[in-house]
Amino acid sequence: MTARTCAACDCELDGTAIKIKLGGNTVEVCCEACARALNEADASISTDAHVREG
Repeated sequence: MTARTCAACDCELDGTAIKIKLGGNTVEVCCEACARALNEADASISTDAHVREG
């Protein structure tokens, strides 16, 4: 069986994994800090794409 890992830091996930939505996909992270980091990165990418289109 393949171990599940955090989408942000690649640490192995346990029963306390946090699910977050990014770009319409649900990913799992190991802690609030990783959730915050991915949300900030996603927001930055979304803002950059909007600026380039506009």
